[in-house]
Amino acid sequence: MLEPERILRLEADAVVLLDQRLLPLEEVDVRCESAADVAEAIRTMVVRGAPAIGVAAAYALALAAEHGEDLDAADRVLRDSRPTAVNLAWALDEMRDDPTRAHARRIHRDEVERCRRMAAHTADLLSPGTRALTHCNAGGLATGGYGSAVGALLAAWERGLLEHVWVDETRPLLQGARLTAWELEHASIPHAVIADAAAASLMRAGEVDCVITGADRIAASGDTANKIGTYSLAVLARHHGLPFYVVAPSTTVDLRTPDGGAIPIEERDPAEVTERFPARNPAFDVTPAGLISAIVTESGVHRAPFEPALAGAMAV
Repeated sequence: MLEPERILRLEADAVVLLDQRLLPLEEVDVRCESAADVAEAIRTMVVRGAPAIGVAAAYALALAAEHGEDLDAADRVLRDSRPTAVNLAWALDEMRDDPTRAHARRIHRDEVERCRRMAAHTADLLSPGTRALTHCNAGGLATGGYGSAVGALLAAWERGLLEHVWVDETRPLLQGARLTAWELEHASIPHAVIADAAAASLMRAGEVDCVITGADRIAASGDTANKIGTYSLAVLARHHGLPFYVVAPSTTVDLRTPDGGAIPIEERDPAEVTERFPARNPAFDVTPAGLISAIVTESGVHRAPFEPALAGAMAV
């Protein structure tokens, strides 16, 4: 498992990010010397994953404060860098009254601790010999350390409950094939990368016991935005009678957003899909709460009806 400060950290004069675009072939750091630099790194997916984006933004605001930058301008450029993940706005809101590096580092430590706790709660749901399927990347790279969905897989592996992980490649940027597989390899967890379209046939063949994903925003209703393709997996899981678990920190829950219809969905450059033909490239989709077996946060396992369950979790 990567150390949190290997993924992202605040040095004396820069926010330093492990460039996730180059993994698994190269481990290269990117130095960001201003809030605008960090915002560009978020936009271009040097750093990605809702909790990790929030931590990066917290570090960026602390750096801006030390450099005497206009904090309102720094907040705006960071807040606009990616619209779907709510952790970004949450971290910026947290930093406004205390934009210090000590506060930013505390946000980072707390996020890692939340991941450890939710991972343990999720492992409690699994049985020995579990063969799980996961989508995109919700490991330490996406959270700043340990991981949400991948952290849950790690916790289950350490307890002797996990047999194998199917890793969706996650087109078009292959976060599963490049990042999740790399993290599972580091943890020595048995896994295999599959084409996104292969999930249905594996479920039908009885080779999948559950689906575990992360989230970028969870509405008050329990509707959940995650990487494009997650909704399809939830539909498939329901058809095949498999549990579909969402694992995410409370910082991903947005009680101000009533349901999935109010979640902004980022549209990325169509060239990520094809450089020759017209294309659409929504980065996320929304899984209706009715398809989710449980949402797991650091405070425990939450089941339908999700609205009171999530409100109670956020009040803890």
